[in-house]
Amino acid sequence: MDMTQQPNHRKTALVTGASSGIGYELCKLFAQDGYNLVLVARNASRLAQMASELKDPLGSSPRIIARDLSNPMAPEEIFAELEHDRFFIDVLANNAGFGTYGFFAESNTVREEEMINLNILSLVKLTRLFLPSMLRNRSGKILNVASTAAFQPGPLMAGYYASKAFVLSFSEALSNELRGTGVTATALCPGPTLTDFQKRAGIENTRLFGRGMTMDAATVARIGYKALREGKTTVIAGFQNRLLRELTRIVPRSFAASIVRFIQERKT
Repeated sequence: MDMTQQPNHRKTALVTGASSGIGYELCKLFAQDGYNLVLVARNASRLAQMASELKDPLGSSPRIIARDLSNPMAPEEIFAELEHDRFFIDVLANNAGFGTYGFFAESNTVREEEMINLNILSLVKLTRLFLPSMLRNRSGKILNVASTAAFQPGPLMAGYYASKAFVLSFSEALSNELRGTGVTATALCPGPTLTDFQKRAGIENTRLFGRGMTMDAATVARIGYKALREGKTTVIAGFQNRLLRELTRIVPRSFAASIVRFIQERKT
């Protein structure tokens, strides 16, 4: 069954990791612009609360889908549910992700696998599942939340930095392939952002979050949303983060890795 436009012809945005942080702020921006919303996250009760908060003036509530995207089967389940109800997704915002902290040799193998499934595999699968209908309609937008971590190696968070490097490279290549199709792909690269991410990763007490360079999630979301609307390929959130990106272009990668190691060590 092919997905078609919803009866009210309003555009629909699907946001993963919608229950907090950048994802939550993106949902508010989409709602303000009159989008139908599909909210995806693990926390069903939080999604229900959000659906009530984001109900539009006509009483229409967002569609909520409680799924753990670290489960490799979740993307197909989400797609099948929406296809069954003939939902056409105009905007796909792949925001969900988490990081792990510590020496890789001492890491939890299961957690590393879950992180790769969430940060990479679910993003690729959701994009592959929803992209064909966008191409058929010659209309659509994809936002993949990468990170400034994508631009250099990340000792003490090796797997996370590598996963975001994948997201950035994948998004840039996809953007090139989509030229002239009416569909765009944008990579949003935030630096340290005040969300639940750092607590879940266990990096609240590192130098990274004590350098006065953190941004709030609402500001990052607005930057990403604007870039998405404009069809930009890549956007780095914040002047300081853009400046650091330029620095990583000119220093040896081994030196960049040493700097990252220093700022990611816990403060004594």
